[in-house]
Amino acid sequence: MTIKLVLEYDGSEFSGWAAQPGLRTVEGELSRSLATVLGETAVLSVAGRTDTGVHAWGQVASFETAATVLPEQLARNLNGLLPHDVSVSAVDIVPSGFDARRDAVSRTYCYRVLARPAPSPFERGRALWWPHPLDGQSLHVCAAGLRGSHDFTAFTPTQSDHVRFERDVQTAEWRRAGSVLELWIEADTFMRHMVRVLAGTMLDVAAGRRTVGSFMRLLEGAPRSEAGPTAEAHGLYLASVRYDGKTAQ
Repeated sequence: MTIKLVLEYDGSEFSGWAAQPGLRTVEGELSRSLATVLGETAVLSVAGRTDTGVHAWGQVASFETAATVLPEQLARNLNGLLPHDVSVSAVDIVPSGFDARRDAVSRTYCYRVLARPAPSPFERGRALWWPHPLDGQSLHVCAAGLRGSHDFTAFTPTQSDHVRFERDVQTAEWRRAGSVLELWIEADTFMRHMVRVLAGTMLDVAAGRRTVGSFMRLLEGAPRSEAGPTAEAHGLYLASVRYDGKTAQ
């Protein structure tokens, strides 16, 4: 039996998704809870291996099990065992062979920025506080320029395991909700720190530290040293994952 889980988590106290000896991770907490419920070790596949401090609204994981599983009961049992900062929002039995990572058509991320002079205790750890001047129009122009296929070498660490740096961006836009600006971006796959470097570099443009034209030239395969800073992890959320035209959330 193949099971698909949709997860939400607050990444503040996690060392990312992937299990690591001696560190608290989302995969580690979920694996322990699954072992208790199923009576066996589940080998998890995940749509996005989020980094330390990154949150998720719609992470997707899958695994094979020999146990008899009732989706609603599994969700209740897992949520009764998981810590306060992880929740299973949906459980589905899916066709054999489904793989949360391999079968994903695209992922959508959201980067949140609190753009106002005063910080907010309610957005602490949830959005990057940006008290500096900001040109919203330049953010929109930069985001529009991301759509399509580009070389994102400038937006991932120089020391990388990636062998392909082109990514196909389906949608990219900045939205405003009160004092919070949100970068929403959907692509086939993402490289390490890609969204955070994009956000940091676009904020540099909005603050007048670089031009829109210089940002666009970065999409031609410029080195990492020419892009802006890596924005803080706590503003980033894995929002959803799409499979064959359907979004898991």
